[in-house]
Amino acid sequence: MQLDFSRQLHFFWALLPEIILCAWAMVVLITGVSGRFKDAENDGGDPSFNNAASLGWLALVGVLLAAMANGWLYGITEVGRDSMVAVDGFRLFSNWVFLLAAGLSILISFSYVYRQRLQAGEFYGLILLATAGMMFMAGARDLIVIFLGLEVMSIAVYALTAFNRRDRKSAEAGLKYFLLGAFATGFFLYGIALVYGATGSTNIAAVSRSVASGAATPTFLALGITFLTIGFGFKVSAVPFHMWTPDVYEGAPAPVTAFMSAAVKAAAFVAFLRVFMVGFDGAYETWYPILWWLAAITMVVANLIALVQSNVKRMLAYSSIAHAGYLLVAITASNETAAAGLLFYLLVYTVMNIGAFAIVIGVAHHAEERLQVEDYSGFGWSQPLLGVLLTIFLLSLAGFPGTGGFMGKIYLLQGAADAQLWYLSVILVLTTIASYWYYLRVAWFMWMKSELTERQHALVMVPLPMRVALVASVFIVLYLGFFPGSALEFARASVEGLGVMGAGVPGLGQ
Repeated sequence: MQLDFSRQLHFFWALLPEIILCAWAMVVLITGVSGRFKDAENDGGDPSFNNAASLGWLALVGVLLAAMANGWLYGITEVGRDSMVAVDGFRLFSNWVFLLAAGLSILISFSYVYRQRLQAGEFYGLILLATAGMMFMAGARDLIVIFLGLEVMSIAVYALTAFNRRDRKSAEAGLKYFLLGAFATGFFLYGIALVYGATGSTNIAAVSRSVASGAATPTFLALGITFLTIGFGFKVSAVPFHMWTPDVYEGAPAPVTAFMSAAVKAAAFVAFLRVFMVGFDGAYETWYPILWWLAAITMVVANLIALVQSNVKRMLAYSSIAHAGYLLVAITASNETAAAGLLFYLLVYTVMNIGAFAIVIGVAHHAEERLQVEDYSGFGWSQPLLGVLLTIFLLSLAGFPGTGGFMGKIYLLQGAADAQLWYLSVILVLTTIASYWYYLRVAWFMWMKSELTERQHALVMVPLPMRVALVASVFIVLYLGFFPGSALEFARASVEGLGVMGAGVPGLGQ
């Protein structure tokens, strides 16, 4: 009895950040329907400090408390590797990425929520719940727990996608995301069932031992890996499971698109990495060809389609798919260098992508207008500071030297080189060069075209919370571009002991 109580107490402390987020989400929801806040969107105050925005600040307090709890977990010593919830550096580093994405997404959404008259309590509460689901996924050492975290995250994001009931595109995007997401969930669950049939367990450590010893049933295992790949491929927007992404990203409220493109993708990749590089490491020969072609096709197809996009949100959607291809290279490499590079890249990608979306929201007047590339004509000269910031984010997304995005790609290439994935490395470099066209096209319109008047661009409003998010994002992007060492060492330390074996199977990297 004493031992069981100690285990339950340890389990409680291990989930403290998630418990805080879930409890705080309830606080935000209840506060939002109270008499003082239920009509906050109509109060006519300053968008940065009206009653609705107060709920945003309240949600940020919850993010801060969860961050403090996540930091406190570094003092917890984990015993064994078979528990359902991990308390390791990999999970804790991933949690920092999710919390950073949630905090930045909340900051850039204040005026959007206010101007679109959205229900602030429900909006911010759902962001907190989605973040909690991501953290469950990152810390799960059991396929069933990953599924539960996936559903907590997905249901919240489905609702956020269709949150603007006045916008038909938002409703269409939410329905499309829900239907395709449910379809992909079926593949994921069937994959879990097949893996259980092959190994007799859903615990990742137990699955790893069964696969490594040769006790797993080969046919069931291969089918299970294939179905899990489809499930994860949908969540990370890998080609050919990407068809939902452009329409959903375009139709969803812009702050939700920023949150989805960064945080949801990061959560899926973190779980993807733990399952395949730990649980299925002994079956590398089985899943290596699948992920190799998935990474290559995703990088090529996404970048080619992005070249012809004229809508900025759709362009960033295909950009997001292309970045999924880059990150798939790290999982295909299956070594600690690639795993550390993936964590570093997710951190950089989160800040540079949300930073770019923040300026897109400003140019769109915190609505869903002026989203064409031509709408940025002359923007750099009429709003030089915002123009410079957007240019930095675009260059970082493209992987320009001196930015965090460049260093992130370098570390991914190092992991691929360690695994001798030469062809995949060449594809990554060539597609990165091709991506310069559509990123710099926006910059060219900002600085080289001047059809729109300064008066039109002077209407761009950047409230205080968004300024905080932009300053933090550009600082992180530039700091990690010039001084990436400390963050990379932190990422390396976070993947130590994860269970990643060497550099894959010799001879397969050609």
